[in-house]
Amino acid sequence: MRRAQELELGLAPRPAGTTLQRWLYDELRAAILSGRIAAGRRLPSSRDLARQQGVSRGTVLSVYEQLMAEGYLASTTGSGTVVVDALRLQGAPARPVVPALPGGRHLSPPSPPSPLSRLSRQGRRLADSPFPLYESSLTAVPFRPNQPDLAAFPWAVWNKLSHRCNRQARPDAMAYGEAAGYRPLRQAIAEHLRYAQRIDCRAEQVMILGSAQQAMDLCIRLLLDPGQAALVEDPGYPGAARLVELAGGRVIDVPVDGAGLCTSPPLPVASDIRLAYVTAAHQSPLGGALPLERRLDLLAWAEACDATIIEDDYDSEFRFDAAPLSSLMSLDGAGRVIYMGTFSKLLFPALRLAYVVLPEWLAEPCAAAISLTCRHLPVAPQAVLAAFIAEGHFARHLRQMRLRYGERAAVFQTECRRQLGGLLTVLPITTGMDAAALLDFPGDDRTVAAALAQGGVEARPLSFYRRSQPGPPGLVLGFSAFAPAQLCQGVAAMAPILEACRAAGAG
Repeated sequence: MRRAQELELGLAPRPAGTTLQRWLYDELRAAILSGRIAAGRRLPSSRDLARQQGVSRGTVLSVYEQLMAEGYLASTTGSGTVVVDALRLQGAPARPVVPALPGGRHLSPPSPPSPLSRLSRQGRRLADSPFPLYESSLTAVPFRPNQPDLAAFPWAVWNKLSHRCNRQARPDAMAYGEAAGYRPLRQAIAEHLRYAQRIDCRAEQVMILGSAQQAMDLCIRLLLDPGQAALVEDPGYPGAARLVELAGGRVIDVPVDGAGLCTSPPLPVASDIRLAYVTAAHQSPLGGALPLERRLDLLAWAEACDATIIEDDYDSEFRFDAAPLSSLMSLDGAGRVIYMGTFSKLLFPALRLAYVVLPEWLAEPCAAAISLTCRHLPVAPQAVLAAFIAEGHFARHLRQMRLRYGERAAVFQTECRRQLGGLLTVLPITTGMDAAALLDFPGDDRTVAAALAQGGVEARPLSFYRRSQPGPPGLVLGFSAFAPAQLCQGVAAMAPILEACRAAGAG
């Protein structure tokens, strides 16, 4: 009798690591939802089921009570515990009726639609991302781009400030914060930018967000209607064009040369062009700095179009041959430039803090949008960062990294010239953490990047950054996270792989 009852319930063995109560709940719930225990069916008494399954009666009672609370079971006097009659079963859809063919054969039932078909058009565009969902490797591999030297970060100082902020936290500091961000951090950023980028702004113009990508998304949605257009650099950061397209906008690709965004021939002027995205201080990915004449051309274009410029401060703090260039925003007297920066590369990526400096007219709408979309970011890391900046640790760290990255850039360029002559030409490096390099032989840079990956070297194909503008094949290579010995070894590892790609025609 016991064996027959167990077969009727069809309970699977308990998986290792699962509690008895969780196992019994999961099995009974699954049996009810699948129809193996039919609606109206009476279950064994708690005492009988406990004896059959070798568990305590209290475990069974707890499971029955939970299933009754969730509406699967009902208990009535004289009828015991039964499966609810009105339960709409899930997970066991009725099989479609398939007509029979002559001879008793049947057509195969139609395949059910993929659950992904439930995505909206916007959802499908969001899911079609060119970016990796995550990077799981804890150790940076030469020459992975956009990697700060985390070993050189002053962790002892950061941890000390973190402990101090936690000890001094007041109850009112643990309530909801300002949507625009922790005010002392906004004030510290404004003061730093006033000195470092010649940006004369107030804390009220600074907004704290979780990433530069989030900041860009917010600004595009605030300023671009579906069908309107935005200028983007080509080659350039792919995330900018993707966000414009996700907002329903049109992307106008503007060619780039060694000095950044080309303003000759003149940029297109039209009433439906509302935005331009530019990396003025350090063009991504080619590395040029936008000269003053082009900056003034861009500002004049924005005035003519009544448009807004998003200036992405891409690694400008790490300029090796001179002081960081003044920002485009510092030249703007008409409130047409949004300045955007992130601490992911200046400090460490896991911090997930970025900022935008807005023209005064845009500050209130942006704060309202942040309040609606994410309310505000966690206050604790913002408080630590505010202290880190205000007490001088941020400026000190940037000076040290500027020297360190400059030395590594020099080693990288020297080794590439020495070991990769005739294979790869590195473009001039004056700023940042990465270098663009052109292949000295014809071929597909994606094929070359794949071959390097198989050999344990990480590089990003230059075509990843291109949209419609033609250009030579190349690679983007990060050098900042690697000691000189690692750089030498990595370049040496590239040489035979590039030789093989050249011999094979590289796709």
